[in-house]
Amino acid sequence: MAVRKELSPGIVVLSAVVSGISLATGALLTVTSLFGYAAGPWVSPEALSPGLVGAAMAGVAPALFTIGRARLWEDVRSLVLPLVIVLAGLFAVSLLNGGSLQAAEGGPLFLALFSLGWVAVLGLLALGALGCLVAQYRTPAGGTGAAPRHPVAPLPGWSKPPLAVVGSGWLGIGAGLLAFPGFWGGLLPWTVNRADAQGLGVWALALGVGVLGALAEDDLTRIRPALRAVPLIALAIALVLAVHHRSVDWTSGPGASLLALVTGLFTTGASGHWLLSRADRRSAHGAEVAPAGSAPATPAGSKSEAAPDASLAVGPSPTDDDV
Repeated sequence: MAVRKELSPGIVVLSAVVSGISLATGALLTVTSLFGYAAGPWVSPEALSPGLVGAAMAGVAPALFTIGRARLWEDVRSLVLPLVIVLAGLFAVSLLNGGSLQAAEGGPLFLALFSLGWVAVLGLLALGALGCLVAQYRTPAGGTGAAPRHPVAPLPGWSKPPLAVVGSGWLGIGAGLLAFPGFWGGLLPWTVNRADAQGLGVWALALGVGVLGALAEDDLTRIRPALRAVPLIALAIALVLAVHHRSVDWTSGPGASLLALVTGLFTTGASGHWLLSRADRRSAHGAEVAPAGSAPATPAGSKSEAAPDASLAVGPSPTDDDV
């Protein structure tokens, strides 16, 4: 196994900055949506779409605060890589749909200024995220705490097929909404425009990459930060959908698929937390029952320092008088 890389300071600073901005902005979009107002950066036909974007932003923020606790890149990349996708993707969507921005449409002053700030801040964060990612991959392998190791808590076999289904579902929907918003946006069970469809597609794509990335890591300890984000995102999305349940055609195929994907997302996070907690308890129990004075194992063929030499164990050696 390749030697692991230490986490670069740039990733830690980026995650802290993004977490604060995501929490504030996500809370604004979510709360206004819950009260029936579409206060997103671009004009939306319904309050549901900006509310879902805000729910995802607010849900991921607490997990981003914890990235600084990690020492190794491999322990956070399942969350950082989707974060870079969101920042770069939302900035690109905002530029491609510049005519739909609140400032371009002549919306209220607050929303017009908010949309301009949205584009400016997203541009800086996206540029910074790409720079930090390049610097991270250019960081040489090795260093303190970066020794190679095997998976500490591998994913159980029964969990991998459901993970593949949930991740592929989100990834496919996200790619479709981004590449063909006119077609895939019409399949959503509520009314959206092009900007809504592509904005939601960015988040769906990032969720798919995160779930499939966790499957590729195959180690619960390496996806700990991502496991903190997934259930909170699912619960925030479920809250917005529940408030706007009359706007969603739940009897349609897309409505049932949406319900299944959100449920699968929450189940993925909850079951991952349960498995990781069980692995942590097993590890702690193993450390407690280990003999306190046991000597470390020595390689075969080598002499243990704790064991006396065989010649000293059979009694005193003969003297010249005995002979």
